[in-house]
Amino acid sequence: MNRVAYRLAFTLRRQIIIPRAAFSAMSSPGAPVAPAHQPQSEKANGNGQQKRSFSGPQNRKWKQKKTKREKNITEGSSEEVLRNDIQALIQSRRPEATADSEQDTDTAKEETLPQEGTEIDVEILELSSTGDGLGMKDGSDQVYVVPFTVPGDIAKIKVYRHLRHENQTISDFISITKPSPLRDDTRIQCKYFNTCGGCQFQMLDYKEQLKLKKRVLEKAYLNFSNLAGELVPAIQDTIGSPLQYGYRTKLTPHFDGPPGFRPSKRKNQNASFSKCPEIGFMRKGQRKVLDIEDCPIGTEAVRLGMGRERQRMEKEYTNYHRGATILLRENTKRYQKGDAAIPETLPPFTSKTETDTVVDIKSCETDSKTTTTEYIGDHVFTNPAGSFFQNNNSILPVFTEYVKQRILPSSGDIKYLIDAYSGSGLFTITLASVFQHSTGIDIAADSINSARQNAQLNGLGEDRCKFIAADAGELFKSVSYNADETVVVLDPPRKGCDASFLSQLRNFGPKRVLYVSCNVHTQARDVGVLVRGEGEGKRYEIESLVGFDFFPQTGHVEGVAILNRVDE
Repeated sequence: MNRVAYRLAFTLRRQIIIPRAAFSAMSSPGAPVAPAHQPQSEKANGNGQQKRSFSGPQNRKWKQKKTKREKNITEGSSEEVLRNDIQALIQSRRPEATADSEQDTDTAKEETLPQEGTEIDVEILELSSTGDGLGMKDGSDQVYVVPFTVPGDIAKIKVYRHLRHENQTISDFISITKPSPLRDDTRIQCKYFNTCGGCQFQMLDYKEQLKLKKRVLEKAYLNFSNLAGELVPAIQDTIGSPLQYGYRTKLTPHFDGPPGFRPSKRKNQNASFSKCPEIGFMRKGQRKVLDIEDCPIGTEAVRLGMGRERQRMEKEYTNYHRGATILLRENTKRYQKGDAAIPETLPPFTSKTETDTVVDIKSCETDSKTTTTEYIGDHVFTNPAGSFFQNNNSILPVFTEYVKQRILPSSGDIKYLIDAYSGSGLFTITLASVFQHSTGIDIAADSINSARQNAQLNGLGEDRCKFIAADAGELFKSVSYNADETVVVLDPPRKGCDASFLSQLRNFGPKRVLYVSCNVHTQARDVGVLVRGEGEGKRYEIESLVGFDFFPQTGHVEGVAILNRVDE
């Protein structure tokens, strides 16, 4: 790391740490926080609470299991992000450290740590980009990973497991001993918060959430782009969601299999439920379902659907012999204001929204193959209920308008659009009016079929846009656009772009690239490849970086990077 990059790294890391002097100004803005998640290995004590038993050697090898969405991610995984944040915190607490002194710590006498199962208080000094608080004790290099905390909290925790080789201790949150000035527990709108693994930030003011997500993007480019600081422009302020609750158009609650069910023996039908199983989402830090009656980040229609499906399961649980996931997807039927067909009485489990011109009746679909409809401004999109589509409709008009206003360079010499991970056509269709012609490309034939149907629904013929189901190794083969007049939009899955795709992109060499990502760490990695421009193909420079908050109350942030080709 060169000196400029090091100064940038150090500055960013120091910004995230709450000064010790701030603790003297703390006051109690809300009620004490309820006990947090309790893992499966716990047993109930006399107070009805859960008590975990601890056994085995203190230094036994243990590794956190990856979630399904993380299994195909190497660089930029949550594990790696957390490790980087832990090491950055340790170094910021001893800024005089040198490479030699870092090596000395490996041979230093092993620190005595609290016994696993012990309850202790720790200062939360900063937030990891995973959404967990990071706390430390005075005079120690061990970092305690504490869920449901924010910088400035002093939290009571239960030590669960020490990972000495990573300077990391996994812990359970118990309560707040002294709250941060940032914390106000009266903001919390979900009774399952501090137990459910879905949300992390309900105690925070929304403006503070947006600041934290800006830091996530800053750290992503610091840790994963492998770029000198002067090559990364200042991150813009995160653009917020119009709705902070009631925004999710898709939820997938689930339930575990009955006692005796083994996933490896799926043909065994002897296992059965003696009562309705718990239906909900994963407990924080566990592979166990927490029974959840309602989720306030879901839209009204989705929440009504959740209640309906719970009622159905009360009657039909004996029909199930294994666990299952329940799909809840919002579907919209739109009427023009004054239409005689608008129902006078809402059907059961539906909701209604209206503007000056339209009335929307919203229902909740559970069949993954059922076609659902939603509107983004004047555009209409249909998809199979189980397919991917952005889950926060409230921010999509803001988001697509931002992209539309910035997709063209100031020179105005771009005529063509390639939407390289087009899915069902979100960008190809919403941006079609800006270009002479657009092409959406995807390796999934089903997605391309949906995109073609959506183009027709929006009055777009092949003279304006077309969609191609392409082989992953030849994504640009069927495109005849002049690269000097073309912009490429990327919106890959969480794992980001693979090396083959980035090579194809650089060899095609479009004038401009707009990269959208739900994982800003893999985005930073890929953008770094484009900017460094090593080997064959064109290289790029970053024009702008900004985050969008598609998931309020959580630690997730969507990143948008705009790059321009460097002509040498």
